[in-house]
Amino acid sequence: MDARNQITRASGQAPLEAKASEAGSSDGPRPREITLRGIVLGAAITVVFIAANVYMGLKTGMTFSSSIPAAMISMGCLRLLGGSNILENNIVQTQASAAGTLCNVILILPGLVLIGHWHGFPFWQTSAVCGLGGLLGVAFSIPLRRALVTSAGLPYPEGVAAAEVLRTGEGAAGARGLRDLLAAAAGAGAIGLATTGFRVLADGVHGTLAAGGAVFRLGTGFSLALVGVGYLVGIGACLALLTGVAIAWGVAVPLLTALGQGEGATHAEMAEAVWSGQVRLIGAGIIAVGGLWTVGSLARPVLGSVATALASARKDGSGLPGRDHPRGERDLPITWVGGALLALTVPLAWLFANFASGAELGGSLPVLVVAATVFAVLFGFLMAATCGYLAGLLGSSSSPISGIGILTAMAAAVLLPLLIGRSAGPEGDRFVIAMALLVAAVIVTMASIANDNLQDLKTGQLVDATPWRQQAVLVVGVAVGAAVVAPLLSLLYEAYGFVGSLPREGMDAANAMPAPQAALTSQIAAGIVHGTLPWRMVLVGAGLGAVLVAVEAWLRRRGLTFPALTVGIGMYLPLSVEMTIAVGGVLGWLAERRLRRRAEAQGDDADKATEAARRRGVLLASGFLVGESFVGVILAVADTLAGRSAALALVGPDFASYATWMGLAVFAGGLAVFYRLTGRAEPDEAVA
Repeated sequence: MDARNQITRASGQAPLEAKASEAGSSDGPRPREITLRGIVLGAAITVVFIAANVYMGLKTGMTFSSSIPAAMISMGCLRLLGGSNILENNIVQTQASAAGTLCNVILILPGLVLIGHWHGFPFWQTSAVCGLGGLLGVAFSIPLRRALVTSAGLPYPEGVAAAEVLRTGEGAAGARGLRDLLAAAAGAGAIGLATTGFRVLADGVHGTLAAGGAVFRLGTGFSLALVGVGYLVGIGACLALLTGVAIAWGVAVPLLTALGQGEGATHAEMAEAVWSGQVRLIGAGIIAVGGLWTVGSLARPVLGSVATALASARKDGSGLPGRDHPRGERDLPITWVGGALLALTVPLAWLFANFASGAELGGSLPVLVVAATVFAVLFGFLMAATCGYLAGLLGSSSSPISGIGILTAMAAAVLLPLLIGRSAGPEGDRFVIAMALLVAAVIVTMASIANDNLQDLKTGQLVDATPWRQQAVLVVGVAVGAAVVAPLLSLLYEAYGFVGSLPREGMDAANAMPAPQAALTSQIAAGIVHGTLPWRMVLVGAGLGAVLVAVEAWLRRRGLTFPALTVGIGMYLPLSVEMTIAVGGVLGWLAERRLRRRAEAQGDDADKATEAARRRGVLLASGFLVGESFVGVILAVADTLAGRSAALALVGPDFASYATWMGLAVFAGGLAVFYRLTGRAEPDEAVA
């Protein structure tokens, strides 16, 4: 699941549309959109948020949107330089938004290390996955813009929110927002340093209860970054997450341990073994059904939207607007896009051929390369269109990126042996699994970038930006991101390792990063290829997923959010991660209710007050994520240079009990401050 900003203005879209319409009527002299300083600033912000997202994604399996915090940072920095404008800020946030989506490659790619096919992250192959997938995603989003952004009438809640942040940030709110973000980042970074670096604070508390043969597991983490994730995804997603926790740890794990499943010397080890080997696959079944339902339900509107775009292109002759079209309708020329798509298939085929060069495929290699390339492009376009439509309808957080990764890996693991046959021995099976994961990683990157770009294009429409300029700078963002993802993955792997795969002997396994979604996807692909997948658990999850999808559809008609996919995610993320995320969602919901009651009691506009507080909350939550994640990357550098884990630790294991109580006290204090700040709005902030 990718965690996205959830600011939705109750009545805000109409005024924004009106202002965009008024501004868009003129093609006269305008402020510059693309500037050298904007490109440089956008690249710097992209690197910072990619570092934060890679770290957080490997730790929790979740990433966060960088558009709104990038916009706020841009406003503050460009104001210091002077002469900034809303269009320049919009270009910076468009470029930097690649950081929040390109990193979704970590949902799949670490699986290549976990299965032993890679022993690190080779720069060129990793960068090619990110770069080619990202560029194809940008190309896919261009013909979809008219259909899904201009003509479909979709609300695009996060795109509207980003546009409003850009508009309100033109005043003093921009400097204040930057201050809030940096203060939150500093606080979370200091706590992260004391926890992960100095080890004077514990990172969580957990315990195990046994009733007869049934084992129950309880616990939570102390991470402010995870609290920020919960605040960003909102109460609906957090309740769905808690439902998954209840099913996994309150029903499935106790039931299976009572039936004698699981091996381990302690109750805690038994519970972890049952959850890891069986219960997580129930969650995978839920995700698979949720993803299929999403794709199936959106097939007709997506195909209709694509047909509309193609018809518009034929009507325009060359397909894309030139200077005889309104500036707000000027995309990159469709002939360029088509040529780029064809050209990108060549390096994509090279990537697959290079990856397969070490396998003994004989005459099957050309068949494999062609089939993988065609499958990636066609299935990737379908997934990009589906995610883009769903993002416009319900928001980016509802896009089934996790489900797409699992479905793609499952399909590839089934189809590849049919194309190339079964090679003898474990090396042949390992290659099939690895190839399935590689194809899935490329498709996930395509879908993520297209999904993000359509939100950005909606923001641009509302602030009267030029589409082709946004599309061009997103290409720059993809290029910057593709260049830094591989070194970051290598750095974090060498410093911490992954659960089940440590790069060196003597490393502390307790510090290993879970990479939960990559672990689950590789587990499923390996189970299919080896014929050992516990299909019974997957089918149980599929049946449960059908029920949850029906519940989601019923609640959606009543204006409520309860994503079935998130219930599945709640069953395979580590318990301490899920509970901390849930704390953030519940805390934000309580703070908003408190603020609304207070505003109504004082006769103020409750919508405006909660809207202003929500903007501050998003920036504080983003600051938590950036601060803690960036400290994690810095500590990874320190551990790598020292050649050992916990290089900065000041205390030993005998300090654990004190660290737990101190960590709990600091965490509680951080929650209290966050609740206080998000539960009130300054009088001058409560403006439209």
